[in-house]
Amino acid sequence: MLTSIPAEGSAAPISSRPAPHADDIREQLERVVSSPEFPGVGRAATFLRYVVSETLEGRGSRIKAYSIAIEVFGRDPGFTQDDPVVRIEAGRLRRSLERYYLVAGQQDPVRIDIPKGGYVPTFTWSCPALVDIGGEDAGDTASEVRSGRWWRARRVLWPGAAAFAAVAISLYWIGARSSAPSLERAAGLLPDRPALVVAPFANLGEGPEAQLYTAGLTEELMTILPRFKEIKVFGRETSKSLPADVGASKIRAEFGARYLLAGGVRMSGKRLRVTARLLDTSDGEILWSENYDNDLASGDLFAIQTDVARKVATAIAQPYGVMAQIDSASPPPDDLGAYECTLRFYAYRSELSAEAHARVRDCLKAALARFPKYATAWAMLSIVYLDEDRYKFNPTSGQDTAIRRALDAARRATQIDPNNTRGLQAQMTALFFDRQLAESLRVGKQALATNPNDTELMGEFGTRLAIAGQWQRGADLLDQAIALNPGGGGFYHGTRALAAYMLRDNHTAVLEIRQANMQKFPLFHVVAAIIYAEAGMMEDARREGQVFVSIRPDFLPNVVTELAMRNMQPEDRDRLIEGLRKAGMTVPDPNAMASTADTSDLQPR
Repeated sequence: MLTSIPAEGSAAPISSRPAPHADDIREQLERVVSSPEFPGVGRAATFLRYVVSETLEGRGSRIKAYSIAIEVFGRDPGFTQDDPVVRIEAGRLRRSLERYYLVAGQQDPVRIDIPKGGYVPTFTWSCPALVDIGGEDAGDTASEVRSGRWWRARRVLWPGAAAFAAVAISLYWIGARSSAPSLERAAGLLPDRPALVVAPFANLGEGPEAQLYTAGLTEELMTILPRFKEIKVFGRETSKSLPADVGASKIRAEFGARYLLAGGVRMSGKRLRVTARLLDTSDGEILWSENYDNDLASGDLFAIQTDVARKVATAIAQPYGVMAQIDSASPPPDDLGAYECTLRFYAYRSELSAEAHARVRDCLKAALARFPKYATAWAMLSIVYLDEDRYKFNPTSGQDTAIRRALDAARRATQIDPNNTRGLQAQMTALFFDRQLAESLRVGKQALATNPNDTELMGEFGTRLAIAGQWQRGADLLDQAIALNPGGGGFYHGTRALAAYMLRDNHTAVLEIRQANMQKFPLFHVVAAIIYAEAGMMEDARREGQVFVSIRPDFLPNVVTELAMRNMQPEDRDRLIEGLRKAGMTVPDPNAMASTADTSDLQPR
């Protein structure tokens, strides 16, 4: 059932206002999900499409946590309420919608909301109180809204509303964050990033062993979390100065931090339970929580402590993790343009399209013009530059090649911050495509040692190892990345599918390529075609092959050069070419083309 709620202060009763028509709602849905202000990372768009579609089809009563978990998030039928995924994602979606209507959607005719306490959306006209639509003219006004006349009138009637909202938000954040000390901001070297304070974990048990574990867990978190350069973590002195039960509002008032990580440790006999939760300091809302249970009889106390700290840090701080998902929905206003570039970078990595590539490249260049010491942005720009060459996304002409610009940007990142994980990842990848294979893999190994919890790096290093011929080792790393970060980029699954094909595991290959589902990424289609052909799914194989050729008609005539650029070993190259032919694609004889591609330096050194 569609609902229509009057704007605050309007004199017209609910009964006199016609609800938005289904067509208006569908148009508004597309307007929201296609906006750059709506998160491209995660499944917010899928979630929103699902609940809107079910409601418009008259199935609103079946929109429950269980149906959403199964049909949106792919959980198995054994899903229970102990799994918080739907609750957390619904909170993010509500914040995404709130931000959208504050920024890009101020003038939109229809408002879509998901009230707290449920998942059924409501649809209302975004009608200002100054417009009286009651009485005899109600039906005419509804048609005017659909025709756009009221929308244009709204732009005239409320020109100051957006400015007022922007000023109010700016004043709020300036007041909320003014007390937060930051040498980096004072020096003007880096944009603001989401800040996290770690409260000492509470000792909920008894005895010296419990106290030792509690202190050790907090210390371990303070070691792991700062390795994620996209966030700012307040130091040990700040953490030690706080009580375990510090309030979220106190963290916001004294430090200006957006997030608080808190928790407790309970020991009973040989059983250990750690509870961790991430809070939004603006209102104390729990954004994420998890319990970790361990049997002390089956493991070393310190090994368990390290493992739990790693899981917590990976869940909240990694790319595509909880904080990144939340920030993509409602990034902090301070230095929004610069920090938003990092969010757009991960959205681009999830999509891998030429359109997203152009946007993030321009954004990163603008950010670095303001913050030339922002190492993470240099690293991201290096990867984006490289994609001009390896994916043929928006190539630019000039004296320097894409690979040279990628190498220069990666080196700039590591010069500024030698331990920047994203900088090392960019250097590894640029070296790989510069055919410096041994050095590339050495840097990748160094990077993973620097931050073994970063699944973006883990997936990229696994990809490099696999493509270079170490298929099983690469597959193992990709499996870890996927297990730690199920919501990460589809390229994890795509490379894992290719690894399974090369390892002659057709069942896994088909499952993984379906998980990847990167329709805008050309190489997804060619890998899918090869895998489907091997599995005997010829109709699917031919369809994917045709899509690939239509997007990248230059690839097959130059297949030996393309695969050589990717450090593909000769025997692996020949197997892939065999797969291309099996999928119905026309491929030149690699022996006849060998003279055009130098493959002499492909062997690991």
